[in-house]
Amino acid sequence: MKKYALTVYLLLAAVLISQVSPVRAQEQAADIPARKLLLAHYMPWYVAKPFSDVWGWHWTMNHFDPEQQTNGRRAIASHFYPLIGPYDSGDRDVIECHLLTMKLAGIDGVIVDWYGLTDFRDYATLHRNTTRVLQECERLKMKFVICYEDQTIPALVKGGRLAANDPVSHAVSELEWLDKYWFKSPSYVCLDGKPVLLSFGHAGLTDDEWSQCLDRLQVPVAYFSEHSRRRRATGAFDWPIPSQGLIATEKFQKAAADWPHSIPTAFPRFVDVYKEAGLHDGYGRIDDDRGQTFRTSLRRTMNSKANLVQIATWNDWGEGTIIEPSIEFGYRDLQLIQSLRRSRDELPAEFNASDLRLPTRLLELRRKADSPDESQRLDRIAESLAAGQMSAARQQLD
Repeated sequence: MKKYALTVYLLLAAVLISQVSPVRAQEQAADIPARKLLLAHYMPWYVAKPFSDVWGWHWTMNHFDPEQQTNGRRAIASHFYPLIGPYDSGDRDVIECHLLTMKLAGIDGVIVDWYGLTDFRDYATLHRNTTRVLQECERLKMKFVICYEDQTIPALVKGGRLAANDPVSHAVSELEWLDKYWFKSPSYVCLDGKPVLLSFGHAGLTDDEWSQCLDRLQVPVAYFSEHSRRRRATGAFDWPIPSQGLIATEKFQKAAADWPHSIPTAFPRFVDVYKEAGLHDGYGRIDDDRGQTFRTSLRRTMNSKANLVQIATWNDWGEGTIIEPSIEFGYRDLQLIQSLRRSRDELPAEFNASDLRLPTRLLELRRKADSPDESQRLDRIAESLAAGQMSAARQQLD
């Protein structure tokens, strides 16, 4: 329910597929460890000045103008405001800040929305940004999973970019590309020796078409469909349903009891901005309830039998499901994760709530760096944070 009319801005020539360098494939991706793996759903679709020449649709929704400011805040398509300000998802410094903040909170990595390889709408930009996210995951020793937006297939057909007679072949070619370049990354998550793959929604391939797709793949995948388990799926993943709220998480876990695997999902709230943007009336609301919504859903997911769980989301600002630090909620949700993981001995006791602010301080210094020596010094700080060497990182930042 999070994908609607995509960006209408023109793609710059620099993001053509031929210019996107694939991540170097590694020999073997790592399987899920015995410790429960906690991943945040991550949107790579934000385009912002001055990193880019324009403000992208996900900050404007063709209604808001980020050039306009009130009390120091830009007008963006969200009820909430990023603590680091509206950013560009292609900015490696921002990606580094996001991943290090997650790591210090006890989040193991990301599940990234991926729209495929075709240079259509903003798909090429999303692919470029996703490539950079994976590269940073490898550098910072974080985990990575793809959520394939197969609804791109009917969009490509409607846009005259794909023949309607064989949508399965298109999906197979894209997944084979993933196998060639990304599935073998040491950061890519595997389950029972198979790379984990999610698909969002049910507006793309049908159940039968997904079965055909999985049959034609050279390498098997651990495939998860949304909400309900498709016939050939390993399991399904949960997602917030505004009309049901927390009740939906109970229903999902009950349905998943007999599946080989499932991916339950925690979420803090659902407060979309679509009505204010003039797109439609919105999808309803799940209240934040002063943090109780996230507290309840997180504990349910962490107490489930699943060894792979998801947070929806790190940064869907348009739907307000963010746990990324914001002006309104600060680091509250991340502190909850950190506290819970420490209580389970799943995070070093040395990590504390104040450390969550260190990656933002690093980002601020990156934005001011004016020499190669300073950039190298900041690289060393990032390495210390990634390695959990908190005393060294604090001293270097101070």
